[in-house]
Amino acid sequence: GGMWAYAVGFTVLPHVGGFLGWFLNRKEIPAWYESLKKPSWCPSRRMFPVAWTVLYTGMGYASYLVWSDLGGCSSKAIVPLGLYGAQLALNWAWPPLFFGARNLKLALLDMLCLDGLAVGTLCSWARINRVAALLLLPYVGWLAMATCLSIRLWRDNPEHRAGKSD
Repeated sequence: GGMWAYAVGFTVLPHVGGFLGWFLNRKEIPAWYESLKKPSWCPSRRMFPVAWTVLYTGMGYASYLVWSDLGGCSSKAIVPLGLYGAQLALNWAWPPLFFGARNLKLALLDMLCLDGLAVGTLCSWARINRVAALLLLPYVGWLAMATCLSIRLWRDNPEHRAGKSD
């Protein structure tokens, strides 16, 4: 009967690091981020919290489905949930690298590794739970856009590539 508590916990988990990343770097976002040269197709700043709320909720619930289908923290869960945990750690590491350290190069490298792990997670989950894999598709799509944006920001703002120059 207590499965709903697990479902809620797994669904909330990705939001924790996302919120912390925003909270710790919120002062950097308006001034510094706005000063960067961005492509015309860059999403509005107001769109990011909405998108991440939806994406984190979907990925969190999907991780619950996979965990549940594999019978909890079994040996079968090591790879699919390990990939998920690793990509989540890289996801959470991005805001401190980008906004905190203002290091476009390191943030881009983090993003490229994140892409590989997110696609690996999606592929491993597709064999376990179709709904969980489908719930990751918007996330992987958003990461593709975010990666293109990161490449453009790195390319078009050479003075910010290596980080804070205080």
